[in-house]
Amino acid sequence: MIREGELLLSKRLSTMNGTDFYQMVLGGAENLKANVERVNALNVFPVPDGDTGTNMSLTMTSGVEELKKSQTAHLGKAAQALAKGLLMGARGNSGVILSQLFRGFAKHVQEMETIGIADFAAALQSGVDTAYKAVVKPVEGTVLTVSREAAKHAMNVARRVKDLPELLTEVLQAGNQSLARTPELLPILKQVGVVDAGGQGLLYIYEGFLRALQGELPATEGVANAAALSGTADLETLKAAVHAAETGHKSAQAQLRTEDIEFGYCTEFIVKLVPGKTEGYVFSEDRFRRDLSQHGDSLLVVADDSIVKVHIHAEYPGNVLNYAMNYGDLTRIKIENMREQHTHILEETGTALPSDEPNLAAMAGSAGGEQRAPYGFVAVAMGEGIAEIFHSLGVNGVISGGQTMNPSTEDIVNAVSVVDADTVFVLPNNSNIVMAAQQAVELVTDKEVRVIPTKSIPQGLAAMLAFDDQLEPGENEQAMAEAALGIQSGQVTYAVRDSSIDGIDIKEGDFIGIHNNKIVSANRDLLPACRSLLDHMLASGGEIVMILTGEDAKQEETDELAAYVKEQYPDAELEIHYGGQPLYHYLISVE
Repeated sequence: MIREGELLLSKRLSTMNGTDFYQMVLGGAENLKANVERVNALNVFPVPDGDTGTNMSLTMTSGVEELKKSQTAHLGKAAQALAKGLLMGARGNSGVILSQLFRGFAKHVQEMETIGIADFAAALQSGVDTAYKAVVKPVEGTVLTVSREAAKHAMNVARRVKDLPELLTEVLQAGNQSLARTPELLPILKQVGVVDAGGQGLLYIYEGFLRALQGELPATEGVANAAALSGTADLETLKAAVHAAETGHKSAQAQLRTEDIEFGYCTEFIVKLVPGKTEGYVFSEDRFRRDLSQHGDSLLVVADDSIVKVHIHAEYPGNVLNYAMNYGDLTRIKIENMREQHTHILEETGTALPSDEPNLAAMAGSAGGEQRAPYGFVAVAMGEGIAEIFHSLGVNGVISGGQTMNPSTEDIVNAVSVVDADTVFVLPNNSNIVMAAQQAVELVTDKEVRVIPTKSIPQGLAAMLAFDDQLEPGENEQAMAEAALGIQSGQVTYAVRDSSIDGIDIKEGDFIGIHNNKIVSANRDLLPACRSLLDHMLASGGEIVMILTGEDAKQEETDELAAYVKEQYPDAELEIHYGGQPLYHYLISVE
Protein backbone atom coordinates (compact mmCIF):
# COMPACT_ATOMS: atom_id res chain seq x y z
CA MET A 1 0.00 0.00 0.00
CA ILE A 2 1.37 3.42 -0.95
CA ARG A 3 0.76 6.10 1.65
CA GLU A 4 0.27 9.78 1.09
CA GLY A 5 3.92 10.77 1.52
CA GLU A 6 5.09 8.02 -0.81
CA LEU A 7 2.55 9.03 -3.46
CA LEU A 8 4.16 12.46 -3.53
CA LEU A 9 7.46 10.80 -4.33
CA SER A 10 6.00 8.73 -7.12
CA LYS A 11 4.59 11.86 -8.73
CA ARG A 12 7.82 13.80 -8.55
CA LEU A 13 10.45 11.35 -9.72
CA SER A 14 12.65 13.77 -11.66
CA THR A 15 13.01 16.36 -8.89
CA MET A 16 13.27 16.22 -5.12
CA ASN A 17 12.49 18.73 -2.36
CA GLY A 18 13.18 18.63 1.38
CA THR A 19 10.12 16.53 2.16
CA ASP A 20 11.13 13.94 -0.42
CA PHE A 21 14.68 14.02 0.91
CA TYR A 22 13.38 13.38 4.43
CA GLN A 23 11.47 10.31 3.36
CA MET A 24 14.39 9.07 1.30
CA VAL A 25 16.80 9.37 4.24
CA LEU A 26 14.36 7.55 6.51
CA GLY A 27 14.29 4.73 3.98
CA GLY A 28 18.07 4.57 3.91
CA ALA A 29 18.37 4.57 7.70
CA GLU A 30 15.68 1.92 7.99
CA ASN A 31 17.32 -0.39 5.47
CA LEU A 32 20.71 -0.06 7.13
CA LYS A 33 19.22 -0.69 10.55
CA ALA A 34 17.57 -3.88 9.28
CA ASN A 35 20.94 -5.11 8.00
CA VAL A 36 23.25 -4.04 10.83
CA GLU A 37 24.27 -7.56 11.79
CA ARG A 38 25.01 -8.45 8.16
CA VAL A 39 27.39 -5.51 7.96
CA ASN A 40 28.95 -6.35 11.33
CA ALA A 41 29.55 -9.89 10.11
CA LEU A 42 31.77 -8.53 7.31
CA ASN A 43 34.35 -7.13 9.69
CA VAL A 44 37.68 -8.72 8.81
CA PHE A 45 38.51 -9.94 12.29
CA PRO A 46 35.97 -12.43 13.71
CA VAL A 47 36.00 -10.65 17.08
CA PRO A 48 32.87 -10.03 19.19
CA ASP A 49 33.07 -6.25 18.91
CA GLY A 50 33.09 -6.06 15.11
CA ASP A 51 30.90 -3.03 14.82
CA THR A 52 30.97 -1.27 11.44
CA GLY A 53 27.25 -1.74 10.93
CA THR A 54 26.45 -0.58 14.45
CA ASN A 55 28.60 2.53 14.07
CA MET A 56 27.06 3.48 10.74
CA SER A 57 23.52 2.87 11.99
CA LEU A 58 24.01 4.95 15.14
CA THR A 59 25.53 7.70 13.01
CA MET A 60 22.49 7.62 10.72
CA THR A 61 20.24 7.68 13.78
CA SER A 62 21.80 10.95 14.87
CA GLY A 63 21.34 12.39 11.38
CA VAL A 64 17.69 11.31 11.27
CA GLU A 65 17.01 12.90 14.65
CA GLU A 66 18.39 16.25 13.47
CA LEU A 67 16.53 15.97 10.16
CA LYS A 68 13.26 15.30 11.97
CA LYS A 69 13.68 18.58 13.84
CA SER A 70 13.93 20.64 10.64
CA GLN A 71 10.84 19.34 8.78
CA THR A 72 11.50 21.66 5.86
CA ALA A 73 10.53 21.43 2.21
CA HIS A 74 13.76 23.24 1.30
CA LEU A 75 16.11 20.55 0.03
CA GLY A 76 19.30 22.40 0.91
CA LYS A 77 18.23 23.06 4.49
CA ALA A 78 17.11 19.47 4.95
CA ALA A 79 20.47 18.23 3.68
CA GLN A 80 22.28 20.62 6.03
CA ALA A 81 20.26 19.31 8.97
CA LEU A 82 21.16 15.73 8.10
CA ALA A 83 24.83 16.64 7.75
CA LYS A 84 24.91 18.31 11.16
CA GLY A 85 23.30 15.35 12.84
CA LEU A 86 25.71 12.94 11.17
CA LEU A 87 28.68 15.11 12.09
CA MET A 88 27.83 15.17 15.78
CA GLY A 89 26.75 11.55 15.96
CA ALA A 90 29.60 10.04 13.92
CA ARG A 91 30.96 6.86 15.51
CA GLY A 92 33.98 4.93 14.34
CA ASN A 93 35.88 5.50 11.13
CA SER A 94 32.95 4.29 9.03
CA GLY A 95 30.61 6.75 10.74
CA VAL A 96 33.01 9.64 10.28
CA ILE A 97 33.42 8.89 6.57
CA LEU A 98 29.63 8.59 6.23
CA SER A 99 29.21 11.99 7.85
CA GLN A 100 31.74 13.52 5.47
CA LEU A 101 30.00 12.03 2.42
CA PHE A 102 26.77 13.78 3.33
CA ARG A 103 28.54 16.90 4.52
CA GLY A 104 29.87 17.36 1.01
CA PHE A 105 26.48 16.45 -0.44
CA ALA A 106 24.84 19.14 1.70
CA LYS A 107 27.44 21.74 0.77
CA HIS A 108 26.66 21.30 -2.92
CA VAL A 109 22.87 21.65 -2.55
CA GLN A 110 22.67 24.13 0.33
CA GLU A 111 21.08 26.92 -1.73
CA MET A 112 18.69 24.70 -3.68
CA GLU A 113 15.01 24.33 -2.78
CA THR A 114 14.74 21.36 -5.12
CA ILE A 115 17.26 19.31 -7.05
CA GLY A 116 17.12 17.24 -10.18
CA ILE A 117 19.06 14.34 -11.56
CA ALA A 118 22.25 16.23 -12.46
CA ASP A 119 22.35 18.04 -9.11
CA PHE A 120 21.90 14.78 -7.19
CA ALA A 121 24.78 13.18 -9.06
CA ALA A 122 26.98 16.23 -8.55
CA ALA A 123 26.13 16.25 -4.85
CA LEU A 124 27.22 12.63 -4.53
CA GLN A 125 30.53 13.58 -6.18
CA SER A 126 30.92 16.55 -3.83
CA GLY A 127 30.45 14.19 -0.91
CA VAL A 128 33.18 11.92 -2.19
CA ASP A 129 35.57 14.86 -2.60
CA THR A 130 34.87 15.97 0.97
CA ALA A 131 35.36 12.48 2.40
CA TYR A 132 38.68 11.98 0.64
CA LYS A 133 39.95 15.30 1.98
CA ALA A 134 38.99 14.28 5.51
CA VAL A 135 41.03 11.07 5.43
CA VAL A 136 44.76 11.64 5.82
CA LYS A 137 45.76 8.42 4.03
CA PRO A 138 42.82 7.15 1.97
CA VAL A 139 42.81 3.37 1.55
CA GLU A 140 41.30 1.92 -1.59
CA GLY A 141 39.11 -1.14 -1.30
CA THR A 142 37.02 0.55 1.39
CA VAL A 143 33.82 2.58 1.57
CA LEU A 144 35.77 5.43 -0.02
CA THR A 145 36.28 3.40 -3.18
CA VAL A 146 32.66 2.29 -3.32
CA SER A 147 31.36 5.84 -2.85
CA ARG A 148 33.80 7.25 -5.42
CA GLU A 149 33.06 4.75 -8.16
CA ALA A 150 29.31 4.95 -7.55
CA ALA A 151 29.39 8.77 -7.73
CA LYS A 152 31.55 8.74 -10.84
CA HIS A 153 29.05 6.47 -12.57
CA ALA A 154 26.21 8.76 -11.46
CA MET A 155 27.95 11.71 -13.10
CA ASN A 156 28.43 9.71 -16.30
CA VAL A 157 24.81 8.59 -16.65
CA ALA A 158 23.02 11.66 -15.24
CA ARG A 159 22.23 13.03 -18.69
CA ARG A 160 20.66 9.89 -20.06
CA VAL A 161 18.56 8.59 -17.16
CA LYS A 162 14.93 9.73 -17.00
CA ASP A 163 14.32 10.10 -13.27
CA LEU A 164 15.88 9.85 -9.82
CA PRO A 165 14.91 6.21 -9.17
CA GLU A 166 16.67 5.26 -12.39
CA LEU A 167 19.72 7.24 -11.29
CA LEU A 168 19.74 5.51 -7.89
CA THR A 169 19.38 2.15 -9.64
CA GLU A 170 22.50 2.93 -11.68
CA VAL A 171 24.32 4.13 -8.55
CA LEU A 172 23.42 0.97 -6.70
CA GLN A 173 24.53 -1.26 -9.57
CA ALA A 174 27.85 0.56 -9.90
CA GLY A 175 28.30 0.47 -6.13
CA ASN A 176 27.70 -3.27 -6.00
CA GLN A 177 30.22 -3.83 -8.77
CA SER A 178 32.72 -1.70 -6.91
CA LEU A 179 32.01 -3.54 -3.66
CA ALA A 180 32.64 -6.86 -5.38
CA ARG A 181 36.08 -5.58 -6.43
CA THR A 182 37.14 -4.45 -2.93
CA PRO A 183 38.86 -7.79 -2.17
CA GLU A 184 41.11 -7.23 -5.19
CA LEU A 185 42.16 -3.83 -3.85
CA LEU A 186 42.55 -4.75 -0.20
CA PRO A 187 44.37 -8.08 0.22
CA ILE A 188 43.09 -8.74 3.73
CA LEU A 189 39.52 -8.80 2.40
CA LYS A 190 40.47 -11.36 -0.22
CA GLN A 191 42.28 -13.45 2.32
CA VAL A 192 39.28 -13.60 4.63
CA GLY A 193 36.78 -13.90 1.80
CA VAL A 194 34.61 -10.86 2.51
CA VAL A 195 33.83 -7.52 0.89
CA ASP A 196 34.34 -4.21 2.67
CA ALA A 197 31.90 -3.75 5.55
CA GLY A 198 31.70 0.05 5.25
CA GLY A 199 31.04 -0.15 1.53
CA GLN A 200 28.27 -2.66 2.11
CA GLY A 201 26.75 -0.41 4.76
CA LEU A 202 26.70 2.53 2.37
CA LEU A 203 24.99 0.43 -0.29
CA TYR A 204 22.29 -0.61 2.18
CA ILE A 205 21.66 3.10 2.68
CA TYR A 206 21.50 3.71 -1.07
CA GLU A 207 19.22 0.70 -1.46
CA GLY A 208 16.91 2.22 1.14
CA PHE A 209 17.01 5.52 -0.75
CA LEU A 210 15.88 3.75 -3.91
CA ARG A 211 13.10 1.83 -2.20
CA ALA A 212 11.78 5.05 -0.68
CA LEU A 213 11.85 6.81 -4.05
CA GLN A 214 9.91 3.92 -5.53
CA GLY A 215 7.34 3.94 -2.73
CA GLU A 216 8.34 0.49 -1.55
CA LEU A 217 8.77 1.13 2.17
CA PRO A 218 7.09 -1.53 4.33
CA ALA A 219 3.60 -0.44 5.34
CA THR A 220 4.40 -0.98 9.02
CA GLU A 221 7.45 1.24 8.96
CA GLY A 222 8.28 4.32 6.89
CA VAL A 223 7.33 7.86 7.74
CA ALA A 224 4.37 6.90 9.90
CA ASN A 225 6.74 5.00 12.16
CA ALA A 226 9.64 7.45 12.02
CA ALA A 227 10.03 7.57 15.78
CA ALA A 228 10.61 3.85 15.96
CA LEU A 229 12.91 3.97 12.94
CA SER A 230 15.13 6.61 14.45
CA GLY A 231 16.26 4.17 17.12
CA THR A 232 15.83 6.70 19.92
CA ALA A 233 15.03 4.03 22.47
CA ASP A 234 18.14 2.05 21.55
CA LEU A 235 20.32 5.14 21.74
CA GLU A 236 18.90 6.20 25.09
CA THR A 237 19.37 2.69 26.44
CA LEU A 238 22.98 2.79 25.28
CA LYS A 239 23.58 6.16 26.93
CA ALA A 240 21.96 4.98 30.16
CA ALA A 241 24.06 1.83 30.18
CA VAL A 242 27.26 3.78 29.60
CA HIS A 243 26.36 6.23 32.34
CA ALA A 244 25.58 3.43 34.78
CA ALA A 245 28.84 1.67 33.97
CA GLU A 246 30.93 4.80 34.39
CA THR A 247 29.32 5.99 37.62
CA GLY A 248 28.65 2.66 39.28
CA HIS A 249 24.93 3.51 39.28
CA LYS A 250 25.55 6.61 41.37
CA SER A 251 24.10 9.92 40.33
CA ALA A 252 26.75 12.15 38.83
CA GLN A 253 24.73 15.13 40.05
CA ALA A 254 25.27 13.92 43.60
CA GLN A 255 29.00 14.55 43.17
CA LEU A 256 28.57 18.26 42.49
CA ARG A 257 27.61 21.13 44.77
CA THR A 258 24.99 23.49 43.39
CA GLU A 259 27.07 26.52 44.35
CA ASP A 260 29.99 25.20 42.32
CA ILE A 261 28.13 25.61 39.02
CA GLU A 262 29.95 28.66 37.69
CA PHE A 263 27.85 29.27 34.58
CA GLY A 264 24.28 28.58 35.58
CA TYR A 265 22.25 28.66 32.38
CA CYS A 266 22.37 26.06 29.64
CA THR A 267 21.65 28.17 26.58
CA GLU A 268 20.85 26.83 23.12
CA PHE A 269 19.63 28.67 20.05
CA ILE A 270 19.95 28.99 16.31
CA VAL A 271 20.95 32.13 14.43
CA LYS A 272 19.43 32.58 10.99
CA LEU A 273 22.13 34.71 9.44
CA VAL A 274 21.08 38.06 7.97
CA PRO A 275 24.05 39.71 6.25
CA GLY A 276 24.38 43.39 7.12
CA LYS A 277 21.82 43.29 9.93
CA THR A 278 24.12 45.28 12.22
CA GLU A 279 26.70 47.66 10.80
CA GLY A 280 30.24 46.44 11.38
CA TYR A 281 29.25 42.84 12.08
CA VAL A 282 30.29 40.50 9.27
CA PHE A 283 29.90 36.88 10.30
CA SER A 284 33.11 34.95 10.79
CA GLU A 285 32.78 31.57 12.48
CA ASP A 286 36.15 31.87 14.20
CA ARG A 287 35.44 35.35 15.52
CA PHE A 288 31.93 34.35 16.58
CA ARG A 289 33.33 31.45 18.61
CA ARG A 290 36.06 33.56 20.21
CA ASP A 291 33.61 36.24 21.25
CA LEU A 292 31.08 33.81 22.67
CA SER A 293 33.76 31.90 24.59
CA GLN A 294 34.16 34.96 26.81
CA HIS A 295 30.60 34.50 28.08
CA GLY A 296 30.80 30.94 29.40
CA ASP A 297 32.00 27.40 28.82
CA SER A 298 30.89 24.15 27.15
CA LEU A 299 30.66 26.14 23.93
CA LEU A 300 29.64 24.38 20.76
CA VAL A 301 29.14 26.19 17.45
CA VAL A 302 28.12 24.47 14.21
CA ALA A 303 27.73 26.85 11.28
CA ASP A 304 27.03 26.84 7.58
CA ASP A 305 26.30 29.65 5.16
CA SER A 306 22.78 30.32 6.45
CA ILE A 307 22.44 29.24 10.07
CA VAL A 308 24.52 28.89 13.22
CA LYS A 309 23.67 26.40 15.95
CA VAL A 310 24.93 27.40 19.40
CA HIS A 311 25.20 25.64 22.75
CA ILE A 312 26.84 27.40 25.71
CA HIS A 313 26.73 27.40 29.50
CA ALA A 314 26.55 31.07 30.41
CA GLU A 315 25.93 33.12 33.54
CA TYR A 316 24.21 35.91 31.60
CA PRO A 317 22.41 34.32 28.65
CA GLY A 318 20.89 37.65 27.68
CA ASN A 319 24.34 38.97 26.82
CA VAL A 320 24.94 35.93 24.63
CA LEU A 321 21.64 36.42 22.79
CA ASN A 322 22.18 40.16 22.37
CA TYR A 323 25.57 39.54 20.80
CA ALA A 324 24.27 36.83 18.48
CA MET A 325 21.42 39.04 17.27
CA ASN A 326 23.95 41.27 15.57
CA TYR A 327 24.32 38.55 12.94
CA GLY A 328 20.72 37.59 12.31
CA ASP A 329 17.41 36.37 13.71
CA LEU A 330 17.21 34.00 16.64
CA THR A 331 15.05 30.89 16.76
CA ARG A 332 14.65 27.74 18.87
CA ILE A 333 15.88 29.50 21.97
CA LYS A 334 16.12 27.28 25.04
CA ILE A 335 17.47 28.46 28.38
CA GLU A 336 17.55 26.17 31.40
CA ASN A 337 18.59 27.07 34.93
CA MET A 338 21.10 24.35 35.77
CA ARG A 339 21.36 25.30 39.43
CA GLU A 340 17.61 24.92 39.82
CA GLN A 341 17.67 21.61 37.97
CA HIS A 342 20.55 20.38 40.10
CA THR A 343 18.82 21.29 43.37
CA HIS A 344 15.63 19.58 42.19
CA ILE A 345 17.54 16.41 41.31
CA LEU A 346 19.19 16.30 44.73
CA GLU A 347 15.84 16.81 46.45
CA GLU A 348 14.21 14.05 44.38
CA THR A 349 16.97 11.53 44.96
CA GLY A 350 17.68 12.52 48.53
CA THR A 351 21.38 12.81 47.79
CA ALA A 352 23.91 15.42 48.76
CA LEU A 353 27.62 15.87 48.29
CA PRO A 354 29.48 14.56 51.34
CA SER A 355 32.04 17.01 52.58
CA ASP A 356 34.84 14.45 52.40
CA GLU A 357 34.16 13.33 48.81
CA PRO A 358 35.90 14.83 45.78
CA ASN A 359 34.25 17.75 44.06
CA LEU A 360 34.19 17.04 40.33
CA ALA A 361 33.84 20.70 39.39
CA ALA A 362 36.84 21.60 41.50
CA MET A 363 38.78 18.69 40.03
CA ALA A 364 38.09 20.10 36.59
CA GLY A 365 39.36 23.47 37.75
CA SER A 366 36.13 25.28 36.88
CA ALA A 367 34.77 26.17 40.31
CA GLY A 368 34.94 29.60 41.85
CA GLY A 369 36.57 31.22 38.86
CA GLU A 370 39.89 29.48 39.48
CA GLN A 371 42.58 29.80 36.84
CA ARG A 372 42.55 27.18 34.13
CA ALA A 373 44.96 24.32 34.33
CA PRO A 374 47.54 24.35 31.53
CA TYR A 375 46.83 20.73 30.56
CA GLY A 376 43.93 18.31 30.69
CA PHE A 377 43.23 14.83 29.34
CA VAL A 378 40.34 12.79 27.97
CA ALA A 379 40.72 9.07 27.30
CA VAL A 380 38.46 6.42 25.83
CA ALA A 381 38.39 3.13 27.71
CA MET A 382 36.24 0.25 28.87
CA GLY A 383 36.45 -1.38 32.29
CA GLU A 384 36.43 0.21 35.71
CA GLY A 385 39.97 -0.93 36.46
CA ILE A 386 41.36 0.65 33.31
CA ALA A 387 39.44 3.85 34.04
CA GLU A 388 40.96 3.99 37.51
CA ILE A 389 44.45 3.56 36.08
CA PHE A 390 43.92 6.43 33.64
CA HIS A 391 42.55 8.63 36.43
CA SER A 392 45.59 7.81 38.58
CA LEU A 393 47.81 8.99 35.72
CA GLY A 394 46.04 12.35 35.61
CA VAL A 395 43.28 11.83 33.07
CA ASN A 396 40.34 14.14 33.81
CA GLY A 397 37.64 12.32 31.88
CA VAL A 398 37.31 8.71 30.78
CA ILE A 399 34.52 8.15 28.27
CA SER A 400 33.06 5.04 26.72
CA GLY A 401 30.86 4.43 23.71
CA GLY A 402 29.47 1.18 25.01
CA GLN A 403 30.51 -2.39 24.36
CA THR A 404 32.09 -1.53 21.04
CA MET A 405 34.15 1.34 22.47
CA ASN A 406 33.03 3.81 19.83
CA PRO A 407 31.89 7.14 21.29
CA SER A 408 30.43 9.67 18.89
CA THR A 409 32.07 12.92 17.87
CA GLU A 410 29.60 14.71 20.13
CA ASP A 411 30.52 12.47 23.09
CA ILE A 412 34.16 13.45 22.66
CA VAL A 413 33.30 17.14 22.24
CA ASN A 414 31.23 17.09 25.43
CA ALA A 415 33.96 15.31 27.39
CA VAL A 416 36.57 17.83 26.25
CA SER A 417 34.26 20.77 27.00
CA VAL A 418 34.05 20.02 30.72
CA VAL A 419 37.82 19.80 31.17
CA ASP A 420 38.88 23.28 32.26
CA ALA A 421 42.34 23.44 30.73
CA ASP A 422 44.09 25.49 28.08
CA THR A 423 45.21 22.39 26.19
CA VAL A 424 43.37 19.08 26.27
CA PHE A 425 44.96 15.88 24.96
CA VAL A 426 42.56 13.23 23.68
CA LEU A 427 43.59 9.56 23.74
CA PRO A 428 41.23 7.51 21.51
CA ASN A 429 42.95 4.21 22.43
CA ASN A 430 41.33 2.48 19.46
CA SER A 431 42.11 2.80 15.75
CA ASN A 432 38.39 3.06 15.04
CA ILE A 433 38.00 6.17 17.20
CA VAL A 434 40.93 8.28 15.98
CA MET A 435 38.97 9.90 13.14
CA ALA A 436 36.02 10.80 15.37
CA ALA A 437 38.43 12.38 17.84
CA GLN A 438 40.13 14.38 15.09
CA GLN A 439 36.74 15.53 13.84
CA ALA A 440 35.87 16.69 17.36
CA VAL A 441 38.90 18.99 17.34
CA GLU A 442 37.20 21.20 14.74
CA LEU A 443 34.18 21.72 16.99
CA VAL A 444 35.90 22.81 20.21
CA THR A 445 36.84 26.47 20.15
CA ASP A 446 37.47 27.63 23.70
CA LYS A 447 40.64 25.57 24.18
CA GLU A 448 43.38 23.85 22.23
CA VAL A 449 42.70 20.17 21.57
CA ARG A 450 45.38 17.74 20.44
CA VAL A 451 44.68 14.13 19.53
CA ILE A 452 47.36 11.56 20.30
CA PRO A 453 46.50 8.79 17.80
CA THR A 454 46.71 5.93 20.30
CA LYS A 455 45.25 2.70 18.92
CA SER A 456 45.13 0.57 22.07
CA ILE A 457 44.83 0.86 25.83
CA PRO A 458 48.54 0.05 26.35
CA GLN A 459 49.47 2.81 23.91
CA GLY A 460 47.27 5.25 25.80
CA LEU A 461 48.87 4.36 29.11
CA ALA A 462 52.35 4.73 27.60
CA ALA A 463 51.41 8.14 26.23
CA MET A 464 50.25 9.33 29.64
CA LEU A 465 53.46 8.11 31.28
CA ALA A 466 55.45 10.11 28.72
CA PHE A 467 53.65 13.38 29.52
CA ASP A 468 55.79 16.10 31.11
CA ASP A 469 54.04 19.20 32.43
CA GLN A 470 57.23 21.21 31.94
CA LEU A 471 57.11 20.79 28.17
CA GLU A 472 55.21 22.87 25.62
CA PRO A 473 52.04 21.36 24.05
CA GLY A 474 53.76 20.49 20.78
CA GLU A 475 56.68 18.87 22.56
CA ASN A 476 54.33 16.81 24.70
CA GLU A 477 52.32 15.78 21.67
CA GLN A 478 55.44 14.48 19.98
CA ALA A 479 56.77 12.72 23.09
CA MET A 480 53.42 11.06 23.85
CA ALA A 481 52.97 9.89 20.27
CA GLU A 482 56.49 8.45 20.15
CA ALA A 483 55.95 6.63 23.45
CA ALA A 484 52.74 5.10 22.12
CA LEU A 485 54.50 3.83 19.00
CA GLY A 486 57.13 2.15 21.16
CA ILE A 487 54.58 -0.16 22.78
CA GLN A 488 53.59 -3.61 21.53
CA SER A 489 49.90 -4.28 22.15
CA GLY A 490 48.25 -7.65 22.58
CA GLN A 491 44.63 -8.73 23.04
CA VAL A 492 42.98 -12.05 23.79
CA THR A 493 39.33 -12.55 22.88
CA TYR A 494 37.18 -15.20 21.21
CA ALA A 495 36.08 -15.77 17.60
CA VAL A 496 32.46 -15.23 16.66
CA ARG A 497 32.68 -17.09 13.33
CA ASP A 498 34.88 -19.43 11.35
CA SER A 499 37.65 -17.69 9.45
CA SER A 500 41.14 -18.10 8.04
CA ILE A 501 43.64 -15.25 8.33
CA ASP A 502 47.36 -15.28 7.54
CA GLY A 503 47.39 -19.06 7.41
CA ILE A 504 45.66 -19.44 10.79
CA ASP A 505 42.44 -21.44 10.70
CA ILE A 506 39.95 -20.06 13.19
CA LYS A 507 36.80 -21.76 14.37
CA GLU A 508 33.88 -20.08 16.07
CA GLY A 509 34.52 -20.10 19.82
CA ASP A 510 38.30 -20.29 19.52
CA PHE A 511 40.37 -18.00 21.70
CA ILE A 512 42.46 -15.73 19.49
CA GLY A 513 45.57 -13.71 20.25
CA ILE A 514 46.00 -10.39 18.42
CA HIS A 515 49.44 -8.75 18.26
CA ASN A 516 49.51 -5.17 16.99
CA ASN A 517 46.26 -5.70 15.08
CA LYS A 518 47.36 -9.03 13.58
CA ILE A 519 45.92 -12.38 14.64
CA VAL A 520 48.86 -14.61 15.61
CA SER A 521 47.25 -17.44 17.58
CA ALA A 522 44.01 -19.40 17.81
CA ASN A 523 43.18 -22.26 20.14
CA ARG A 524 40.14 -23.93 21.66
CA ASP A 525 41.71 -23.31 25.07
CA LEU A 526 42.51 -19.91 26.54
CA LEU A 527 45.98 -20.42 28.02
CA PRO A 528 47.64 -21.88 24.91
CA ALA A 529 46.34 -18.92 22.90
CA CYS A 530 47.73 -16.54 25.53
CA ARG A 531 51.12 -18.24 25.69
CA SER A 532 51.46 -18.19 21.91
CA LEU A 533 50.60 -14.48 21.86
CA LEU A 534 53.19 -13.73 24.52
CA ASP A 535 55.82 -15.66 22.58
CA HIS A 536 55.15 -13.51 19.51
CA MET A 537 55.27 -10.30 21.51
CA LEU A 538 58.51 -11.22 23.32
CA ALA A 539 60.30 -12.78 20.34
CA SER A 540 62.55 -9.72 20.06
CA GLY A 541 62.87 -9.19 23.80
CA GLY A 542 61.12 -6.90 26.21
CA GLU A 543 61.84 -5.34 29.58
CA ILE A 544 58.32 -4.85 30.92
CA VAL A 545 55.23 -6.99 30.43
CA MET A 546 51.91 -5.60 31.64
CA ILE A 547 48.74 -7.70 31.72
CA LEU A 548 45.31 -6.14 32.23
CA THR A 549 42.76 -8.73 33.29
CA GLY A 550 39.25 -8.58 31.84
CA GLU A 551 35.94 -9.15 33.56
CA ASP A 552 35.90 -12.79 32.35
CA ALA A 553 39.46 -13.61 33.43
CA LYS A 554 39.78 -16.22 36.18
CA GLN A 555 42.37 -15.87 38.91
CA GLU A 556 43.79 -19.37 38.47
CA GLU A 557 44.28 -18.79 34.72
CA THR A 558 45.93 -15.44 35.41
CA ASP A 559 48.27 -17.11 37.93
CA GLU A 560 49.26 -19.74 35.34
CA LEU A 561 49.92 -17.03 32.78
CA ALA A 562 52.08 -15.12 35.26
CA ALA A 563 54.04 -18.27 36.06
CA TYR A 564 54.67 -18.83 32.34
CA VAL A 565 56.09 -15.34 31.88
CA LYS A 566 58.37 -15.64 34.92
CA GLU A 567 59.63 -19.05 33.81
CA GLN A 568 60.12 -18.34 30.11
CA TYR A 569 61.12 -14.68 30.32
CA PRO A 570 62.81 -14.21 33.70
CA ASP A 571 64.48 -10.94 32.71
CA ALA A 572 61.15 -9.25 31.99
CA GLU A 573 59.47 -7.31 34.75
CA LEU A 574 55.83 -8.42 35.06
CA GLU A 575 52.93 -6.18 36.11
CA ILE A 576 49.36 -7.44 36.46
CA HIS A 577 46.45 -5.05 37.00
CA TYR A 578 42.71 -5.48 37.07
CA GLY A 579 41.22 -3.90 33.94
CA GLY A 580 37.64 -5.11 34.04
CA GLN A 581 37.23 -4.78 30.26
CA PRO A 582 34.46 -6.81 28.60
CA LEU A 583 35.02 -9.29 25.75
CA TYR A 584 38.81 -9.28 26.03
CA HIS A 585 40.11 -11.71 28.67
CA TYR A 586 43.51 -10.04 28.64
CA LEU A 587 45.11 -6.89 27.29
CA ILE A 588 48.90 -7.18 27.17
CA SER A 589 51.67 -4.70 26.54
CA VAL A 590 55.38 -5.23 26.05
CA GLU A 591 58.02 -2.54 26.07
